[in-house]
Amino acid sequence: MSDRKYRQRGYKDEDRGSGGRRERRPPPERKEGPRGRGLGAPTSTVFRCNDCGRRVAMAGGIEIEQKCPNCEADLHSCVNCQHFDPSARWQCRQEITKPVAKKRKGNECELFAPKSVMEFESESTKSPEEARAAFDDLFGNL
Repeated sequence: MSDRKYRQRGYKDEDRGSGGRRERRPPPERKEGPRGRGLGAPTSTVFRCNDCGRRVAMAGGIEIEQKCPNCEADLHSCVNCQHFDPSARWQCRQEITKPVAKKRKGNECELFAPKSVMEFESESTKSPEEARAAFDDLFGNL
């Protein structure tokens, strides 16, 4: 019987060569410039409706009675606020004295701050028809 405790291959094998060390390779060269998606930094701050996702202009803020032009949802609501957090007490990161019953309905909260996001602006905005034509040109009739 062998004097090895474990019989798996690789444990104290004599056929590993001299010293059993791996050949060290130099680290890969680092590329200069931004890494990631290759789009650079976000270029604009926008406000989007929580229900339909449409971009809404907020020139002087969101008024209490303002509605989304696309889906008619109330914009001055908890779900459109930057302090809205489903895991926080009463779903708000701010200290509020009483809970708001309906988060999707308009309310008169003094702590409301529109939830704005940073987005990338695309230089070439194509219509769906142009995108379909480019796809057909690329793959043709297969």
